[in-house]
Amino acid sequence: MSNDELQAWIEEISLRSFGVPFLHQASFNARLRSTGGRYFMKSHNIEINPHQLEAYGKEETEKIIKHELCHYHLHLRGRGYQHRDPEFKALLRQVGGSRYCQRLPEAKARQPLPYKYKLTCQSCAAEYLRKRRVDPSRYRCGRCAGRLKLSEL
Repeated sequence: MSNDELQAWIEEISLRSFGVPFLHQASFNARLRSTGGRYFMKSHNIEINPHQLEAYGKEETEKIIKHELCHYHLHLRGRGYQHRDPEFKALLRQVGGSRYCQRLPEAKARQPLPYKYKLTCQSCAAEYLRKRRVDPSRYRCGRCAGRLKLSEL
């Protein structure tokens, strides 16, 4: 789908679901990673994550578009357009938009690193797990202020 087709699709959703035209620019942004789309308050433009369309189809992407259009229409009317505002939540429920987008498959694979290092107190044997290597001479035990020894897991 091209940016022109997205523009027409968002204009159609705006008229059908909100009864008000969308008068600004809409485009895809493939650099978006953790969000389905975003609304810009200064320019009033909307960007949509094309990876959501590829992974979950038009139905889920339409819910994301409705979410961004809720921000758009409420902000232009001077109403509560933030996620925490009751007006935003009510309008989102009314039009059938999604509160959160689904995680992308490649984002699911990007898990945090498991612990690779263990600091062990030489006095009381307290253990501290770390993901990154640290210099044990710069730290002391939090329980007894004893010296720490670094080992790999």
